[in-house]
Amino acid sequence: MTALLHVEGLGKRFGGFVALDSIELEVQDGERLGLIGPNGSGKSTLVNCICGTLHNETGSVRFAGQALDGLSAHERTRRGLARSFQLPRPFGSLSLAENLRIPILYTVNARGGAGSLGGEAIAARCRDLLGEVGLAAKANRLPRDLTQIEMRKLELARAMAAQPKLLIADEVMAGLSHNEVDEIIALLIRLNEQGVTVIMIEHIMRAVMEVSQRLAVLVAGRKIADGPPKDVVRDPEVVKAYLGE
Repeated sequence: MTALLHVEGLGKRFGGFVALDSIELEVQDGERLGLIGPNGSGKSTLVNCICGTLHNETGSVRFAGQALDGLSAHERTRRGLARSFQLPRPFGSLSLAENLRIPILYTVNARGGAGSLGGEAIAARCRDLLGEVGLAAKANRLPRDLTQIEMRKLELARAMAAQPKLLIADEVMAGLSHNEVDEIIALLIRLNEQGVTVIMIEHIMRAVMEVSQRLAVLVAGRKIADGPPKDVVRDPEVVKAYLGE
């Protein structure tokens, strides 16, 4: 089976510092992958290289059977690769619905063809997305009116507005309460069940174990483990480097 995402020999340096060292990673269509590791392990650098925010010096990234090397971040998004950010970045002067309208116009309609949406269809899509994350009642409110968890839900909805094949969720649960974490877990699993492949970067191990079908672990720019979550968290190298002895 051809992987949806195939990362081969990916390497990235910042001056003399090796941020990523020959990373190999595959993600299958429909899979939920947890990507974990201590701070500074290279998780964000890997995501940035996959998404096109950074350009790797060595190796390659293939998505849906096509090479992404040389493509900008927005070109990769239009091909079906979306991400949420650890720190939400909504347009503060626009309503929640307008915040979703922008990625629809910029990605979905920019692809052209039969998938393009007219004005009424865009409005309906915005309502559907806000309903999906529980924010329909606040469609005309500004981001400043949202709670922390609502801001995270808006960030996920903005990513989903691009109709991605793959969603990379970057620490969407940081700072949330136990019950709020459960809400985001349920949302990510529901999105996955609707056909979206998910890569989740997270430090909350309860959430990682509940969401992930497979775990990959980065430490100091190297992938040290990759496999079923229950096996990975018992791996001696993972226990020593990440979970503590």
